[in-house]
Amino acid sequence: MSRRPLSGLWLAASLAFALSFSAAAKPSAAGFPAFVAGLWPLAQQHGVSRETFDAAFRGVTFNPAVIPSDNTQAEFVKPIWEYLAGAVSSRRVASGRENAAAQAQWLDKAERTYGVDKAVILGIWGLETDFGGFQGSDSVVRQLASLAYIHDRGDYFRDELIAALEILEAGDVTPKAMKGSWAGAMGQTQFMPSSFLADAVDFTGEGKRDIWNSPADAIGSTANYLKHHGWISGEPWGFEVRLPEGFDLKAADSDALAPFSAFAARGVKRADGRALPGSGEAKLFLPAGLKGPALLITENFAVIKTYNNSSSYALAVALLGDECFGRGAIQSAWPTHDRNMSATQLKHMQAKLSARGYDVGKIDGKIGEQMRAAIRAYQVKLGWPPDGYPTPALIAALDKKA
Repeated sequence: MSRRPLSGLWLAASLAFALSFSAAAKPSAAGFPAFVAGLWPLAQQHGVSRETFDAAFRGVTFNPAVIPSDNTQAEFVKPIWEYLAGAVSSRRVASGRENAAAQAQWLDKAERTYGVDKAVILGIWGLETDFGGFQGSDSVVRQLASLAYIHDRGDYFRDELIAALEILEAGDVTPKAMKGSWAGAMGQTQFMPSSFLADAVDFTGEGKRDIWNSPADAIGSTANYLKHHGWISGEPWGFEVRLPEGFDLKAADSDALAPFSAFAARGVKRADGRALPGSGEAKLFLPAGLKGPALLITENFAVIKTYNNSSSYALAVALLGDECFGRGAIQSAWPTHDRNMSATQLKHMQAKLSARGYDVGKIDGKIGEQMRAAIRAYQVKLGWPPDGYPTPALIAALDKKA
């Protein structure tokens, strides 16, 4: 399998931050031993023993190729229908159903204990490592130490390295077995070390938090993470809906939560024919604009995004889990005939919107929540339905003289 960066909590925390340094800023390998030696006082302050520290760094050398050449994340650059086709493939759904049956005891326990939908836990497990099939083969200590050494813009990687040493001190894993992605994300659901310290659990009661070899511990730890990040027990992540003919789309429909009852009063219905919930709030999500499926998403969808801040990723997690548990798939067709917007076109659109005073976030050729909100605001100004979807027509409108 290719050496790709796994998504995990690493993306949620710091992908853009981590990739900000340039190759020219990388120091030579000669200074690496001194850098490692200089970490000892901080590690000691965090309760790491000299024995653990020396064992962790024994034989560890600087990895000058710590950043892979291909940093493109599919969830940010592919059309959503292409991304979902790969993420929620028939093969992965079949594997998910097998793993759901094999780990039913632990998935059920996680749902009972933490109030988190077991389908979402399963979806994260499947998206992160293909249900434990590929967790990354890099030494977490070496990768984090190398990243910390070459990074001169903050302490993120250094702090994650110290957290990794704390995990080793606790005895949950040995240095040799502490493997993960190029960015230090570990285990079957790809926890960064700091997230491991905060949320990993010994779900089996065997004395160790083993997210590498124990699906049960990975499942329980993921559920605990989602609970701590605001999962609302008993509330769905969302579902597909049908908008009535002539639906008066407003920017606020996608910008802010509103009661389900408010959407029901406007004629919005669930695609599966069931009634909308009698309580709770949601907002409209149009991942491919008005030409594609429409969904109502709740705060739990936002909780999934704390794992990886991509709406495509969160939707893939949700849909994979739903399909594995027989809850159905998206019924509406995706606008696959539409021409995909290139990163260059999207950067041009971002720059044009920014020049007009709209907050698009970073001009990076990616469509995030800020960009969608900016598009909706500009569509309102144009008198267009504010679906937040970038199109060539929108670029043409932006290119016209004000």
